[in-house]
Amino acid sequence: MRLPTLTFTVFMGLSVGALATNLTIEQKGRAFSSENVTIKKGGTVTFLNDDSIPHNIMSTSQGNEFNLGSQPPGASTDVTFKAAGEVQVICAIHPRMKMTVSVSE
Repeated sequence: MRLPTLTFTVFMGLSVGALATNLTIEQKGRAFSSENVTIKKGGTVTFLNDDSIPHNIMSTSQGNEFNLGSQPPGASTDVTFKAAGEVQVICAIHPRMKMTVSVSE
């Protein structure tokens, strides 16, 4: 009986990591591995192209603008989020690839 409780507790402890300072988001199948993530201000997201085609990850959200340019398969790039708020991230090559990074104080 204690094992399921322990497993649940461990799972809940891992899900709290959503307020991390460092995350990795994969790009595969012309999609991001997560559509919504939360990170602390000053935290870093690593964008890993785990796909067989290039991607161009970017954001024009004020305070967190970036453009990674053409990122070939296997490449990874870190982006530090400096301003709190909602950051819309897209792939400039594949318009259906969208995600939101919520940056907390």
